[in-house]
Amino acid sequence: MLKVARVAAGYASQQALSDAIETAAPRLGLDVTVGVRQVRRWESSDPPWPSPELGRVLTHLLGLELEELGFTPPWATGERPAPARRAAIEGTAAAARLAAVPAGSTSAVQPASVGVDFGAVTRSHRRLYWSVAPAVLHPAVLEHTRLGCALLPQVTNACRRSVASALAESYLLAGRIEFFDLREPDQADDTLLRGLQAAGEADDPLLGAAILAHMAFIPGWVGQRDKAAERMVAARAYARRAPASAEVWAWLDAVEAECETRCGSPRTALNLIGHAEDALEAGSGDSTPTPVWMDWFSPVRLAAFKGNTQLRAGHLPQARTTLLGVLEDLPRTEDKQRSVIFGDLAAVEAAAGRPEAACEYAVRALDQLAITWYATGMDRVREVRRSLAQWQHTQCVRDLDDRLYGWETTVSALQR
Repeated sequence: MLKVARVAAGYASQQALSDAIETAAPRLGLDVTVGVRQVRRWESSDPPWPSPELGRVLTHLLGLELEELGFTPPWATGERPAPARRAAIEGTAAAARLAAVPAGSTSAVQPASVGVDFGAVTRSHRRLYWSVAPAVLHPAVLEHTRLGCALLPQVTNACRRSVASALAESYLLAGRIEFFDLREPDQADDTLLRGLQAAGEADDPLLGAAILAHMAFIPGWVGQRDKAAERMVAARAYARRAPASAEVWAWLDAVEAECETRCGSPRTALNLIGHAEDALEAGSGDSTPTPVWMDWFSPVRLAAFKGNTQLRAGHLPQARTTLLGVLEDLPRTEDKQRSVIFGDLAAVEAAAGRPEAACEYAVRALDQLAITWYATGMDRVREVRRSLAQWQHTQCVRDLDDRLYGWETTVSALQR
């Protein structure tokens, strides 16, 4: 488990973790050193319990308690105790048990049908995401992950893999809601790491790749390019372990392009998007199926990535054409994405010096957000409003402000 947490935290090698420990220790007021050999022992099947000082640095760097990292305390006599932190997500000892239960060590007390039944609820949550308010759906998904953690020690063999796979998908959905809908990146990072642990229990490398790529979004959106890049390297490594469809590879390109764009490298991002387009075209006859849970990506979604990147690169005519095409081709069910496209079109018009057109698209985005809330869409509108500062005394911007800061919109945004 330590290796999984190390890679997920952005430390691609044992040496990288060793270096990070020696860098972080002085900041915590500690004087400790550790070599690669010690990290290797920690990642063995029977890791020694770290000293208190080293244990403190490890939990600081990786964000997990020592028991969750696979260490057994020398005083342990039974089940490892669950940590008290993150009670809002775990809530019970069962939720922390995922990292402590070794594969194949359980005795089945549940029927084999449990895997199918648990997975059916996971699939229902996946579909509900596109229409149910995130603040309503999120608690239900978290409760479902608690159930999955409680069931995992009670099933064996194929059923165990089935439960673990559905549990990983549920953690992925919860992390997506926390990051994209609720704007809680730190919480999303922790949740996605638990999803990676569950994917490891299921031995599902494609789910692992998807989770790691989502984890790359978190540092990528705040300009931490190196950390995002390391997570993308890990995501691609996982994808290579299983047959991956052209859509999977194109989506990984799109995620990396988004991170590069946010980190100020739109030209690199456009090259990645071009590579993704080539991958989709070359794989049009590919028989490798795309996982059913990857319902957040399609050729039109790739075009949406492209339009935003063109906008940030300053290619305004191209961005306008691309985004209008996305708006025309977007399925009727893609309400969340529609608010983002309206926001990007508003940003194009603002950058082109057309405040009235920008305000018109921004209002359309707000109309859509009133139907289906999406924090990412609201972020786009707020970015546009900031870009309209030089026209803030015009009537169209004042009308936008009246709508953006109306009673209903303001209270709704603050509640969410």
